[in-house]
Parts: sequence; structure tokens; C-alpha cells
Amino acid sequence: MTPRHLFRRKAVNAVMLTITGLCTLFAAGTLVFILGYLFIHGGKSLSWNFVTKLPTPVGESGGGMANAILGSAKLLAVAMVVGIPIGFLGGIYLAEFGGSTFSFIVRYTTDLLNGVPSIVIGIFAYTVIVLPQKHFSTLAGGLALGVMMIPIAVRSTEEFLRAVPVSLREGAVALGASKTKAILTVVIPAAKNGIMTGIMLNLARVAGETAPLLFTSFSNRYWSPGWEQPTAALPVMIFTYAIAPYEDWHQQAWSAGFVLLTLVLAVNVLARIILSRNRHVAR
Repeated sequence: MTPRHLFRRKAVNAVMLTITGLCTLFAAGTLVFILGYLFIHGGKSLSWNFVTKLPTPVGESGGGMANAILGSAKLLAVAMVVGIPIGFLGGIYLAEFGGSTFSFIVRYTTDLLNGVPSIVIGIFAYTVIVLPQKHFSTLAGGLALGVMMIPIAVRSTEEFLRAVPVSLREGAVALGASKTKAILTVVIPAAKNGIMTGIMLNLARVAGETAPLLFTSFSNRYWSPGWEQPTAALPVMIFTYAIAPYEDWHQQAWSAGFVLLTLVLAVNVLARIILSRNRHVAR
């Protein structure tokens, strides 16, 4: 390589490094700005009552969104029960038993489902679940979020299983294990941290969805017993309070937005920590 080409390559690398650094700085700065903006506007309304009390009528001070926090937790619990097992098993099939025309169809359908707008999934759940039952429910909202989790769970599980070295599979088979036993006892444990990371990021992604819940779980200003009643959720409460003409509701919406974003950010950071530890161990 001539000195001119070497100098040109170094110049290109330096430019790319500078652009990457600026983009990273911009992304981090944007996140800090959003969190700071939410904290400034919603921090003054944050209190212990916000996470322990029910909403109060318009004009009354105090109150909180404990019902929405609990409702979001219930919706995510249902979504996990629906989306994670289906996505996990689908990812195992594509990674370990794929290669046929059927696996291509499954993978292609999964990618298409991942691109469907969330409001369309909400309308689907409304038609299939809410209309036959003739009422909104926590179960309907959780099922809608669970459907949204399936494609991401499938693809993330497949990618992390494919990242497991082939030598581990061959070693397990050489010791007399069947393919199924090798997958259960060797491959999946080797990829468990990555799979857990994908699940956590998946939960963080659907935790902020609003459109599907407007058609399924709707909302509730009180505690929602069981799974067959409408329930409040933080994203829906933020939407409802933000468009209302009341200043105290606007303050509550800012506080709920800060709480929701903080929880999503915490889940993302925890997932990245788990994934980085997995990579360190692999090395």
C-alpha cells in the first residue's frame, strides 16, 4: 500500500470516528435533555402519594396514579405469558431446526408482524376479544401487547442461539446427548443472558405503547380487580391527562411521563449490563 493510500485510509477512519462520536454525543445529549425536561416539569408533582394514591377529581390537590402503575404491571405480566413462550419456542425452531421452506415463511411472517403498526394490532384485539366479550379488560390489553412481543422475541432468541459456537453443540452430541437434550442443557444455558436481555428490551418497548390499550384495556380511575375489568395504564393516563384542559392534570401527566421514561431507561440499562457481562464471560 502506497503512502498516499495509507494517508487516505487514515483520513477516512478519522472522519468516520469523528462522525460516530458526534452522533453518539448527540443521542446521549438528547436523552439527557428529555429526562431533564420531564423532571423539571413533572418533578414538582412527584411524591409518595403519586405511587400510592388513586387519582383525585379535578380541582382537588394530591392524588396519584397508583392504579395506572399497577395496571401497567398487570398488562405486562399478561403480555409476558403470551409473547415470551411463543417467541422463545419460535426462536428455537428457527435457530436449531430451520432451513426448510416453512422456516422461511415463519421468519418472513415474523418480520412482517414486527412492522405492523401498534394501532392495527389494537384494532385486531378489539375485534377478536373485546367485541365478543362486550367489554374492555386487562386480559385484552395484555394479549394485544403480547402479540407485539412475539416477533421481537422470536428474532432475538434466534440471533442469540445462533451466536452460540457450533463446537458446543458438537461436543454435547459427541458425549452421547441427543439434539434436543443438547439444546436444552448446552445451547440455551449458553445463550440465556442474551435471551434475557432481549426479553427485557422487548418489555421496555411495549411498556410505552398507548394505541393498542385504547381499544382493549381502555382505562379506569379506580382499582381494577381481577383480569376482566378495564384497567388504567401509565401511557393511557399520560395521553388522557395531557389532552385535558386542566393544569393540575397536565402536571400529573408530566410526572407520569418522567416515571415511565425512567422505568424504561432503567430496564434498558440493566439489559445492557447483563449483555455486556455475557460477552465478557464468552471471551
